[in-house]
Amino acid sequence: MAVVDLIMPKLGESIMEATILHWHKQPGDKVKADETVLEIATDKVDSEVPAIVDGEIRELLFRENDVVPVGAVIARIETSASADSGAEDVLAGEALDADVFDMEGEEEGITEEEETEREAPVQQEGRFYSPLVLKIARDEGVSMAELEQVPGTGHEGRVTKKDMLEYVSGKRSGKPAAASGSYDTDSRTAPERSVTVSSPLSYRGNVEIIEMDRMRKLIAAHMVQSKQTSPHVTSFSEADVTNLVQWRTRVKKDFEQREGEKITFMPLFIEAIVRCIKRFPLINSSVDGDRIIVKKDINIGMATALPNGNLIVPVIRNADQLNLTGIARQVNRLAAAARNGKLQPEDTQEGTFTLTNVGTFGSLSGTPIINQPQSAILAVGIIKKRPMVVETAQGDSIAIRHMMYLSMSYDHRIIDGSLGATFLTAVAQELEHFDPARNF
Repeated sequence: MAVVDLIMPKLGESIMEATILHWHKQPGDKVKADETVLEIATDKVDSEVPAIVDGEIRELLFRENDVVPVGAVIARIETSASADSGAEDVLAGEALDADVFDMEGEEEGITEEEETEREAPVQQEGRFYSPLVLKIARDEGVSMAELEQVPGTGHEGRVTKKDMLEYVSGKRSGKPAAASGSYDTDSRTAPERSVTVSSPLSYRGNVEIIEMDRMRKLIAAHMVQSKQTSPHVTSFSEADVTNLVQWRTRVKKDFEQREGEKITFMPLFIEAIVRCIKRFPLINSSVDGDRIIVKKDINIGMATALPNGNLIVPVIRNADQLNLTGIARQVNRLAAAARNGKLQPEDTQEGTFTLTNVGTFGSLSGTPIINQPQSAILAVGIIKKRPMVVETAQGDSIAIRHMMYLSMSYDHRIIDGSLGATFLTAVAQELEHFDPARNF
């Protein structure tokens, strides 16, 4: 008999932990290779973890709702394969080879002591510390007493890699840590903590208290983190999209009959944005410390409302390599998958620019929050008929036109007002100059 470890998979470059939502199997249950053992959730998408061998569940190492670091052993499966055949080594090795232990820049050389510490998360005096956090603390000379004072922004106040790197950076620059209580950086014993007990809030009148679900908590944390990370500036423009509206009205039936897909406004907006990103590549970038990372791939995220009212941003990869029909297919596929809970982890990763259509809900405009680590997000409002002054060779006249407001929030660390406004105006002009005679 051989025992194979089931590993928490790596679901993206920046994802270092996942929450166990539900165990489909319990100790003693039989399982086949590729059969779902559990469901997990990251801050981007829910996913299923399958068994990697046929066998019997021997042990579950975590409970539902536990937050587990990538690469940790979450269950053990007993197989009928002989240990001498090397099946255990091969199967476990396959799981580990897929960058499971690629902790975003950690050294390749790992001592036996470090490997032992990485096998499972650590609980110290009631507080969770992942192996990666402990390694950073050890490498940077941060004592456990100091670590206890580092404020955490992760799940249930847990310390994340980002928290540690910010703390270490602030310590080197001499900035005071944003922690509760004081500490001695040379001390090896935890200082006495001053605990402030706040009285529970009382609510007057007739109220209903609703607990946030897991996704709403993640969205709330990400929105606050984005505002704290990027100095937001929002520019506004408007576009006469009469030609675009009339073209879609004329071709939508033929488009659906020929392509088997509905043509909405979203692919037309994405097509215009992609053209403008090619002209202004700095819009398609992110910040890494003092460096600007300009992305050559143009991966457009589209904010999508879920039936429960939450929001998710699936990504159209390499949108610049797709024609209008290809973009329409991706938009429809991802929107349907989001509504039906069928998005895969890769469907929400590596976005470089985000589009949100607030007009779907009747809004004229909005001031969207940047989807980190991107540098810009564009919102389009509802298309409304309005009387407008139209300039012609025969003179000015007033006509009924289809008008739409556009707004774009951008990271003022790297995108100045001139670039942000110029890009937004370029998108508006692309929509205004839409060719009503074009083919699809």
